Amino acid sequence: MQPLLTELLNLEGMEVETYSNCGDHLTLVIEAKTTCSTCPRCGEESHSVHQNHWHLSRDLKISDKDVFLKYNRRQFKCKTCGKPFSESLAFIGDRKHYTDRFAELVVKDLIHGDIHNVAKKHNITDDLVGSMLEYLSKKKWKFDPSRIKRLGIDEIALKKGQKDFVVVLVDLDRNELVGVVESRTHKAIQKELESWGDQVLKQIQEVSIDLSGNYRGLIHKLMPDAEIVADRFHVSKLINDALNNARIAEKKRLQDMADEVEKKRLNDILSKSKYVLLKSPDKLNEKQEEKLILIKENFPVLGKMYEQKEAFRDIFDNYFDWTEGAFALMNWMQDAEETYKDSIGTIYRWFTEITAYFETRTTSGAVEGINNRLKLIKRLGYGFRNFDNFCLRCLICWQLDIS
Repeated sequence: MQPLLTELLNLEGMEVETYSNCGDHLTLVIEAKTTCSTCPRCGEESHSVHQNHWHLSRDLKISDKDVFLKYNRRQFKCKTCGKPFSESLAFIGDRKHYTDRFAELVVKDLIHGDIHNVAKKHNITDDLVGSMLEYLSKKKWKFDPSRIKRLGIDEIALKKGQKDFVVVLVDLDRNELVGVVESRTHKAIQKELESWGDQVLKQIQEVSIDLSGNYRGLIHKLMPDAEIVADRFHVSKLINDALNNARIAEKKRLQDMADEVEKKRLNDILSKSKYVLLKSPDKLNEKQEEKLILIKENFPVLGKMYEQKEAFRDIFDNYFDWTEGAFALMNWMQDAEETYKDSIGTIYRWFTEITAYFETRTTSGAVEGINNRLKLIKRLGYGFRNFDNFCLRCLICWQLDIS
């Protein structure tokens, strides 16, 4: 039976000596096959066992039963330097009551769950799950900021309608989350970025940002060689929001109409018109195309703004040269001066960063998927008592080197 259990256990260098079946769990007594260990001080091998120290630790299930390993972490006496030392065991960390592979299983479950339910699934405590997460983050962290060449900086609200904002940092070439900052202040973001080191920051070539937080000064200070690119999708949102606000204003204006029949007719046309106005024409079905025609016929300002919105999108789709794209955008701004007045003011202030897109084509498009993942983690965040734990929980989805 012991050879079979040794094969099932599959821990290199370890053998099952005996076992006990305790109903709901198995206890396996295991020992190392080797009779020596290497001194961590001088590198010499020692065959002299000084003391035996038996421990009990949790491991992966066998036949749907919880498994506990009783193992001997022997203490050797080095004859060269005369110092005692405990042997290093590949399958478990020092002073840990769980094997590395069991911790990996638990943390992988944590990627799609919350601490409390993951703990319940594995018959362990919430605190032990947190301990495993912290342990593996130190042991198997693969984050290497020296690889970052294009960085995305974005703000997200973790709770809809609330000012619970965090700043996310994304490696745009690998679509990986590389940092989460609790505050939107320059001080907090600077602290996170500076932790990567000056050499890393100076090699970053492009930084994509939205238009809500003015991080230009901070980027110029910390990443002097980086080109700042305003994220195209945030720029488009600026135009879409202006068009939608105009649509809402038209609906409010209709409330003052005296002719009830005409009011109802126009209200019916504007009903459920948001998608029709904001989406590109190739995504509209036949019924929506008909509604768009009615909107243009009955609301000329909205019709004009719709055409200008589409022209704006075409500029960013079709121009790949900075000079040509910049002139096309300036012509558009002149044409839309009355209809998109506030938006044009913002475009003027961000003109250099917005037009940088024409040649770099850099966007934070990947950030959207990451942001949705973070919001899900927040909703599943039961069991995380502070921001550091939440941040760690987010980063394991991309930066933990486990199979």
